[in-house]
Amino acid sequence: MARNARQMKMVELIQTCEIETQEELAALLRRAGFKVTQATISRDIKELGIIKIATDSGKQKYTRDYSDFTSISAKVSGLFKHSVVKISVAGNLIVIKTIPGSANMAGMMVDSLNNPSILGCVAGDDTVLVIAKTNDEADEISEILKQLVD
Repeated sequence: MARNARQMKMVELIQTCEIETQEELAALLRRAGFKVTQATISRDIKELGIIKIATDSGKQKYTRDYSDFTSISAKVSGLFKHSVVKISVAGNLIVIKTIPGSANMAGMMVDSLNNPSILGCVAGDDTVLVIAKTNDEADEISEILKQLVD
């Protein structure tokens, strides 16, 4: 579970900070209480599909491009597929049941869809609650999620 928490923190950091190097990322993770090595950072970057892009200032920064399914690493997709137990819809709410300790990873996968019909999602230990704009959109999102599991 420490790996999932570390990877979630990595995603949060690259979304909120302009990080140019693995050393900067490692330092920020250490300040957040994670014990990491350069090898760990490198492996996580690959698993999470994190890439470097040029900024307007001419520097580079780490980012994740969620606009395309191909940018989502096979590992994260595989974790989602193997951790989901059941997907249910109730009105505009989607409930994803996972094996214990896997809801954060499943929630990260839902967030990575970058679907404008998703208002947000909340992950616990073994449950993710996804809130869609409408009942019909919840049905559509549920079908997308179920295809990822099949």
